[in-house]
Amino acid sequence: MKDYRVLLYYNYVDIENPEEVTAQHKQMCADIGLMGRILISSEGINGTCSGTIEQTDAYMEAMRQDPPFKDTVFKIDEADGHAFKKLKVKHRPELVTLRLEDDVNPNELTGEYLDPKDFFEQIQQEDTILLDARNDYEYELGHFRGAVKPDIKNFRDLPNWVRDNKDKLEGKKIITYCTGGIRCEKFSGWLVKEGFENVAQLHGGIATYGKDPEVKGQLWDGQLYVFDERIGVPVNQTEHVVVGKDFYSGEPCERYVNCANPPCNRKILCSEENEHKYMRSCSDECRKSPENRYVMEHGLTEEEVAERLAVIENEKEKATM
Repeated sequence: MKDYRVLLYYNYVDIENPEEVTAQHKQMCADIGLMGRILISSEGINGTCSGTIEQTDAYMEAMRQDPPFKDTVFKIDEADGHAFKKLKVKHRPELVTLRLEDDVNPNELTGEYLDPKDFFEQIQQEDTILLDARNDYEYELGHFRGAVKPDIKNFRDLPNWVRDNKDKLEGKKIITYCTGGIRCEKFSGWLVKEGFENVAQLHGGIATYGKDPEVKGQLWDGQLYVFDERIGVPVNQTEHVVVGKDFYSGEPCERYVNCANPPCNRKILCSEENEHKYMRSCSDECRKSPENRYVMEHGLTEEEVAERLAVIENEKEKATM
C-alpha cells in the first residue's frame, strides 16, 4: 500500500448557501492538509483531491459527518505523493458546464445506470451507440473501443452536436460514459428530456470500470485522462493498446504537454524529442509568439528561433515533394 491517495467524487445534492459552504469546506481541507480541486454549487459538490492515508481518511470521515455530503461515494487511487500542487475550493454556478436554458436535475431525471458488467455486455450489442461525453483531448489519450467521438472542444458543446446528429442517434440505444460519472448524470438526463427513449450511462464512470475485478477494464484502449499531475492512468488490466498519436509525427504516444504559447495552451501529445524540436508549439504562429514560454525557458535568441523555424519549414517542403 502506498502512502498517498487520490480521491475522485461528486454528489448532486441541494445546497442552500453554496458560497458559505465553499468557504467552510476550503478551511476544512486546508486544516487537514489536502491538495486538489473542489467545486461547490447550489447543486452539490465535485472534487478530486490528494493526501496521505490519514488525511484522506479524515476528509472522508468529515464528509460522512456533514449531512448534505454524507452519502458521497469516493473512488480511491493509491499514489506515491500529492497529485496536485495546490488546494483550490471554489464556488461555481454549475458542477459541470452545460449551460442549458432548461437545466436538468440528475436526482429527478437521468439515464439508466449500468454497472461495469452490464456496460461491458451492452456496448457489444447491435443498434447500440457508445457516446464519449468527454473533451477531444481526453478521448485522444484513451477511449472505449468503437466509441463515437463527438466533434466538440468543450462539454457544453455536446447538446448542439447531438441536435446536429439526431438522425444518426434516433432509434438506437445510446450509452454514454465519462471519467467519474458526473457529466453523464446530467447529460444522459438531458438526452431523455430531448426525447431519446433508450439512454444509459456507465455508473461511476471509467474510474470505476477499470477497477472492477470481473471486467478488468476490457475493451478500453489507451489511458484515462485525469485532471491532476498524473495526466494519464491505466484502465485495462488485461492488455494495453496505445491509441494516442504524436501531434507532429503520428507515432504512438501517451505524453501530453501544453502549447508554449499561453493564449493557445492547446494540449499536445508528443515525444520529448519532438517537444524540443518544435519548441513545444502547435503551429508556426505559436512558435513565433513573443510570449512563447519554451523560448523563454531555454533562453533562445531570435537567431536560434529563426534557425529552428527554417529547419521545420524545410522538412515540411520535403514532405510535400
